[in-house]
Amino acid sequence: MEEYFSQGVLDLPFFGPHALTISIIVVIFEVLVGVMLVVGFRVKFTVWSLLLMIIGFTFLTFYSAYFNKVTDCGCFGDAIKLTPWESFTKDVVLLIFILILFFGREYIKPLCSPKTNWIVGGVALLACILFANHVLAHLPTVDFRPYKIGANIQEGMSVPDNAPQPIYEYAWRFMVNGEEQIYITEGDYPTVDGEFIDVETTEIQAGYEPPIHDFTIEQEGQDYAAELLEEDKLVMVIAYDLRKTGGLTTGATNEEIEAAQNEIYPELKKTVDRAKQKGYKVIGMSASSSDMANKLIDTYGLDFEFYFTDETALKTIVRSNPGILVLEKGTIKQKVHFNDMDELNFE
Repeated sequence: MEEYFSQGVLDLPFFGPHALTISIIVVIFEVLVGVMLVVGFRVKFTVWSLLLMIIGFTFLTFYSAYFNKVTDCGCFGDAIKLTPWESFTKDVVLLIFILILFFGREYIKPLCSPKTNWIVGGVALLACILFANHVLAHLPTVDFRPYKIGANIQEGMSVPDNAPQPIYEYAWRFMVNGEEQIYITEGDYPTVDGEFIDVETTEIQAGYEPPIHDFTIEQEGQDYAAELLEEDKLVMVIAYDLRKTGGLTTGATNEEIEAAQNEIYPELKKTVDRAKQKGYKVIGMSASSSDMANKLIDTYGLDFEFYFTDETALKTIVRSNPGILVLEKGTIKQKVHFNDMDELNFE
């Protein structure tokens, strides 16, 4: 939602700070309408809601695909990755089925009495709210990401020897007898009796991309990932944006930022100190500036250094801001939300 609201896409920046709230409401509403459809409750409202939602989603996915603005709609999170055109195709198929429901709504009959349907709807709504609150206050119940517990980061970055290679198409332009002509090859320089002008390269088939392909641990432009991932006992404090500590959104005031940090980082210091007493090396990883990181270290007496990593990569590692990972030679042994730091076991 933040990507859709950003400048250069829908250009609705005033919705940006509310992206998380809007996302939760949309997801819960989708599930609730699905339950209402199954039990045949408030049919007119249900089918109209389905139709309006799918029209909106179809527009967004077409816009993303055609203009290449948002490359991942997030429809199924990391469980099922869809390209923009796949997302659009999926919405077109759903639109067809929903149109069938819409025009045949008189055939949709309630399964139970109105009172029972109200109870079913209420229970579904309550369950959705409780579950959404749980995964926000902790971590996702099922982790589909390449940084899940038990995954090895080095292995996730490796490329198999027999992995498919990308295939490129080369459009060579030559001046032949006073006319421009284009010759297409897959890499070989064409044998042409003419003057070469230029060549345009197009990837026609993507090669193998490892699950982890954007992971670095940098300081002053040097990547220390290979060295640090060989540590027997390593703790990573992941804070992708220090201005959004504890779930704050874009536009948070300095007072709100300070209050969130005062609530979290004194407890985090206790956790870090406990880890260091057990012989763990502790590092911080953030996309924020070194000045902000150093100020945080000085303010709370944190006994570790921050390294720079791409913000998107850090969000992929753990949604919690901050979150903590415990690794053994690059293998993730534990991963927790900042609310669950007391659950970490440092052997």
